[in-house]
Amino acid sequence: AVTMPSYEEWRKTVHFYYFVKFSLNVYSMLFSLLGLCVLCIGVYAEVERQKNRTLEGVFLAPAVVLILLGLVMFTVSVMGMVGSLRDNKTLLHMFLCVLCVLLALQALALIIALIFEKTTIKLFQNSIREGIKHYYDDLDFKNILDYVQEKFSCCGGDEYKDWEVNQYHFCNGTSPLACGVPYTCCIRQSVGEVVNTLCGYRTLNQQRETLDGIIHVRGCIHAVNLWMGDNIGATIGICCAVGLPQLLGILLSCVFWNLLVEMSESEDMVDFKILKRAGFKYSQLDLSGAGWCMCLPRDGGYLPVPVADNEPSASISVGTVWRKVFSLQQGVGGFVKSG
Repeated sequence: AVTMPSYEEWRKTVHFYYFVKFSLNVYSMLFSLLGLCVLCIGVYAEVERQKNRTLEGVFLAPAVVLILLGLVMFTVSVMGMVGSLRDNKTLLHMFLCVLCVLLALQALALIIALIFEKTTIKLFQNSIREGIKHYYDDLDFKNILDYVQEKFSCCGGDEYKDWEVNQYHFCNGTSPLACGVPYTCCIRQSVGEVVNTLCGYRTLNQQRETLDGIIHVRGCIHAVNLWMGDNIGATIGICCAVGLPQLLGILLSCVFWNLLVEMSESEDMVDFKILKRAGFKYSQLDLSGAGWCMCLPRDGGYLPVPVADNEPSASISVGTVWRKVFSLQQGVGGFVKSG
């Protein structure tokens, strides 16, 4: 009967090495491309935003958030991609540490937001009110808030009266929109109904009870919280979509880094510092098969291969190298391991 090899046996095979190496490389490459796309979109959006620059808050500049997100994704992913291609333990260790730190910071931010829920809500309320002040000046924020108000049937951040902070909507103004709210706050009587853009006219000076059936009075922060509580499956799915890819990257990089450490400490590895002292020259290595990046692995490695006595040798033999190495080690003892 054919027995399946154990994990410890399988991880010592060259197939496992290739599988982990190129899985990590593909993972890093995909996220570097995704990060580059996010970065380009953020730069384009920021260029457009600067034409009518008004918002400075971190929550109110989606373009800035996209630029920072894309830059972090691209930089970290390239680090992992190069480290996996070149079998570079330093880059892989940095990649692993950065992923762990980023995931820990996200988890910490989530925990803090849950523990200090009132403070977090207050922070978002102030940020949204600041954005409402410049609602007609910043197209990015306007589009986002309009979408949220229509999607979640809400109005403003904390409540509909948040619109009083806008110069076009406060009740003492002379604008046609004075004391009103945007049409995205209005209640649609039927699906697909074309809403009158002045449907929220003169609503800010009225009490909540009198606005039933006219506009949404609940704030969007509370509406989103209720939606997340009512759709716990979707909420967990969003969290998993953010966290699981990072966990996968941590797992792959951790396995591959440990694999490289074990390989470098194995007894069949050569300490090239000792070889250099023994008169070994790197130019004598046969690097055919290393590829344009000089990073592709090859069965048997890249050490000089012994040749027959009657054949001309373009490089020194392994036996010759090791005889010199062992002669240098006499009096010191021990087997040389790769650092």
